[in-house]
Amino acid sequence: MAHEPIIKRAEDKARANMPDYARASASFSWSAARAGLDGLADGCLNIAYEAVDRHVMHGHGGERAIRWLAADGHTSDFSYEDLRRQTNKFANVLRRLGLARGESVFSLLGRTPYLHIAALGSLKAGALFCPVYSVFGPEPLRARMEIGAARVLVTTEALYRKKVAPQRAELRDLQHVLLIDGSSSGIVEGVQDLRALMEAADEEAEIVATKPDDIALLHFTSGTTGKPKGVMHAHEAVVAHHITGFYALDLRAGDVFWCTADPGWVTGMSYGVIAPLTNRACILLDEADFDADRWRRILQNEKVSVWYTAPTAIRMLMRGGEDAFKGCDLSALRFIASVGEPLHAEAVEWSARALGKPIHDNWWQTETGGIMIANFAAMDVRPGSMGKPIPGVEAAIVERADETVRVIEAPMQIGELALRPGWPSMMRGYLHEEARYQKCFAGGWYFSGDLAMRDGDGYYWFVGRADDLIKSAGHLIGPFEVESALMSHPAVAEAAVIGLPDPVIGESIKAYVVLKQGHQQDDAMLRELLGHARKRLGPAIAPKAIVFRQNLPKTRSGKMMRRLLKARELGLPEGDLSTLESDER
Repeated sequence: MAHEPIIKRAEDKARANMPDYARASASFSWSAARAGLDGLADGCLNIAYEAVDRHVMHGHGGERAIRWLAADGHTSDFSYEDLRRQTNKFANVLRRLGLARGESVFSLLGRTPYLHIAALGSLKAGALFCPVYSVFGPEPLRARMEIGAARVLVTTEALYRKKVAPQRAELRDLQHVLLIDGSSSGIVEGVQDLRALMEAADEEAEIVATKPDDIALLHFTSGTTGKPKGVMHAHEAVVAHHITGFYALDLRAGDVFWCTADPGWVTGMSYGVIAPLTNRACILLDEADFDADRWRRILQNEKVSVWYTAPTAIRMLMRGGEDAFKGCDLSALRFIASVGEPLHAEAVEWSARALGKPIHDNWWQTETGGIMIANFAAMDVRPGSMGKPIPGVEAAIVERADETVRVIEAPMQIGELALRPGWPSMMRGYLHEEARYQKCFAGGWYFSGDLAMRDGDGYYWFVGRADDLIKSAGHLIGPFEVESALMSHPAVAEAAVIGLPDPVIGESIKAYVVLKQGHQQDDAMLRELLGHARKRLGPAIAPKAIVFRQNLPKTRSGKMMRRLLKARELGLPEGDLSTLESDER
């Protein structure tokens, strides 16, 4: 937080979708935000209609909606009219299969347009759609499909044979498996070729007149232990997806928008599918896994204008140094944002130097459904800060004690980040777990479980998950603070910090560090890093031990798995921890 703010130019602020944060916040209303969408007759609202069909109705059907970059090098473009027809076909396939309104369609897919077609087609048919990670093993996949009562699964032949077929008999609700590739012959009854079904389906379909409160999306998120939580979101969430895409990501019609999130993660749905389409942007969809050279080529050759990625990917790009983008034409790139875990100040400053503009961190959770706090295009960026609340969202730093909730007014005091309920993308419950859902609320607030601070100018600063907080010698220490100090050293690419039991001081701080290329993992570097941390943090907060690693354990969505590191240090079972795919923040 000692980093100098990155000051925006006046002309850049004037061009932003929200040039004046204070004015926009003062005049904002969710009813006005909803008026920016078309809606259906009798007050009904359907996400798929707002994302696709309304644009065709207004004469924009020929504009590009999706550009797919296949892993093998070929590309495919889909216009809004193409997407309208394909999603209609998928909705009609579901109707022919006898899927009832409100029943669940699951997808087990990578980055493919079939994901978008299945999601939006399901919503047109009034179904509940749930994407899951294609990298999940059979057990986590089965748990989610059982909890969500999956009736239809859309996947590939290889994924079906490897992860679903061996346990198909246990998935009693699953009636239909639709393969996007290969042949369904010779597998089992109930497995069909989606391409053949789509070919035979009518390209005109009636969109189900869903109510705003009808459940549309199901996303799973895991806690430290126990079964996955099914977070339910309603069709009304599209209001928040649309306006946060406009304000927080500065999306505009015609933008080439690249969201690198996996489609099995909530970001991959809220901002990889819905928000860019409602704002009439073109989604850039890359099938391949991360490769620094490929990403640089994509940013340049596809003329990406808005890029939404994750801190893990940014840190991997940083390993190439500031010259990695030298000679790369990024003149089309207008706005960069990040989500998934806190973005260290060094990454923001590196981006400003290497890419010519800072990365704008933002904060939200699976439960909030959409971005809640952000660094907006017109705001000066304070490296390391999450930014300010979205207009229409009231945030606070609070302290809970028994049944009372106290708002902490003093600046830069640690407390729990809380939000006033009422925004359209707020979760409508945990599937089959009403009591767990009710525990998230008290005193008129939703409690995020994240610790944070707010400075005197209203910027919010992430401290850590409440259950990651380290208590050492009377100090409450957030891992993010220590990791940020370590990452300020020019040799450090990544860092993770945990607290280990200590009979004298309560918990001793241990750090794991990944070095950038060209730096040696030796005693001299170890001493240098320990001294650097003590200088930045003081002896009470600096780590007592540092271990060099080639890589650090992360979830598929890129979040650091500190609890797995701690479990290994303490010799605890890793079974539940090793499959964590928490989508919180």
